[in-house]
Amino acid sequence: MNDEQLTRMGHGAGFIAALDQSGGSTPRALANYGITEGAWQTEDEMFDLVHRMRTRVITDPAFTADHILAAILFQRTMDSEVEGLPTAAYLWQRKRIVPILKIDKGLQDAQGGVRLMKPIPDVDAVLGHAAEGGIFGTKERSVILEPQTLGIRSIVEQQFDLARTVLAHDLVPILEPEVDIHAPDREVAETVLLTEIRAGLDTLEDGQRVIFKLTIPARPDFYAPLIADPRVVRVVALSGGYSRDEACERLALNHGLIASFSRALLEGLRADQSDEEFSQTLGASIETIARASAS
Repeated sequence: MNDEQLTRMGHGAGFIAALDQSGGSTPRALANYGITEGAWQTEDEMFDLVHRMRTRVITDPAFTADHILAAILFQRTMDSEVEGLPTAAYLWQRKRIVPILKIDKGLQDAQGGVRLMKPIPDVDAVLGHAAEGGIFGTKERSVILEPQTLGIRSIVEQQFDLARTVLAHDLVPILEPEVDIHAPDREVAETVLLTEIRAGLDTLEDGQRVIFKLTIPARPDFYAPLIADPRVVRVVALSGGYSRDEACERLALNHGLIASFSRALLEGLRADQSDEEFSQTLGASIETIARASAS
C-alpha cells in the first residue's frame, strides 16, 4: 500500500472521479457523449471509443490533482494505455491522482429487497494484477431497493467478505452498498444500513481500514458517525441518478462527505466539442463538484 496515496485519500481536498462504466453502462455513457450505437460494430470497437473518451477526460488540463483525489477505472481501462503509459501509472506519475479499480461484475436479480453482487471469477488473480499495476484500491457495488433488514444484512456481509479479500492483497476496498434514491421508506433503509455497516466494521482486524461509497443520505449528516470512525479512510457519495446540480446541492449539506460522481461529472461533455469547449465544460463541472465536496 502506498502511504502517500493513503494520506491523500484520507485527508486530501477534492473528490473521486468515477470513470468506471462497464459493458452494460457504456452505450449509455457514449450516447450522452454524442456517440450512438451505430458508431461501432463490435464490443472491442465500443470499448475503444469509451477509452478515447476517458483518455480525453484524464489528459485534459482541467483534470488535475487540485480537485481530483482519485479516479475509479474499469478493468479494460486499467489494462489500456494513456500517452504511452498504463492508465494507472499515468494517473499517479503524471497527475498525482490515485488509481482505483472497479472489480464487481454486475448485479444479481433482486431478492429480499436487494441486488447482491454477482460472483467475481478469479478474484485473487484480478487483485494480484491490480496490485502489480499500481492500483491503490478497489470498488464494488451492490444495490438496496427496499428497507428489508435481512436483505440489507446480506448486502453488507457480502461487501465485508469481499473487502477482507481485497485487504489481504494490501489494497483498500471501497464498499458501495447503494440505496436506490427511489426506494420506499428510504430513511428506514439507510438506518438499517448504517447499523449493519457499524456491525461489519467490528469484524475487521486491528489496523484494517476501508472506504465507503454511499448514496447521499435523505437526512443531512446522517453518515457523520462513519466519517468520524478511525477504521474508515473516507466516506464518498455517488450521484445516484440526481442531476449534477441537485447532487451537489444535496452533497453540500453533508459535512465531510465528498463526491464520487460518474455521470454527473461527465454531464455536458460531447465528442464534437472543440478542445477549448470540452475543457471549459469539464473544468466547470469539476469546480462545482469540488465546492460541494468542501463542506
